[in-house]
Amino acid sequence: MGTANTVVNTVIKAGLERWTDEEVIERVRAGETALYEIILRRYNQRLYRVARSIVKEDDEAEDVMQEAYVKAYQNLHQFEGRSPFSAWLTRITVHEALARIRRRGKFDQLDGGEDGEFAVEPAAKSLDPEAATSQEEMARILEQALLHLPPQYRTVLLMRDVEEMSTSETAEALDLTEENVKVRLHRGRAALRKEILERVGVSAKDVFPFMGERCDRVVLNVLTRLAMDKAL
Repeated sequence: MGTANTVVNTVIKAGLERWTDEEVIERVRAGETALYEIILRRYNQRLYRVARSIVKEDDEAEDVMQEAYVKAYQNLHQFEGRSPFSAWLTRITVHEALARIRRRGKFDQLDGGEDGEFAVEPAAKSLDPEAATSQEEMARILEQALLHLPPQYRTVLLMRDVEEMSTSETAEALDLTEENVKVRLHRGRAALRKEILERVGVSAKDVFPFMGERCDRVVLNVLTRLAMDKAL
């Protein structure tokens, strides 16, 4: 058993480092279902950030991720490769997150919003000056600022500036035109005060972290669900 696990872990590591998403998916489709874990670990961080930017709650963001992974797995036959797999997977996550918002009666349409700039919650300014210089505090300030943006700007800003998704990938994931993505990105950046962006700087990638135990928990939950569905 230990040897088998070692082999699987070695394959997973190799896949994380070398294989493209499309290569992994082809292997999964061909029956190497354990390799789906590569996709889970490759995109846990992104999907968590995207989901949380919409639902705004940690636990619910995890639920959204798990449901999105299961739905993606169940519908791998529908992925035709016309756009990157990452965009297809992110799109499923966005749709699941929005569906949850609708169900709880607090849906803010991504197509809504005003045209002007938006003020950032001033609470971030009350941080102790010394603590605010740390990377952790800078990331927290940016998180607060992002979460106070209107959703149509928040999600685009996170995808483009934090996850560094391309304009085309972001447009695909959100069912928008590339021009709309550019407009929302511009307005989203304007909504974040310049001083906050300058203070956070390279810490932007640390917002909404999803590593370690939490990452492992989502992987285990998704793989368990898939195994149970397969057994039925």
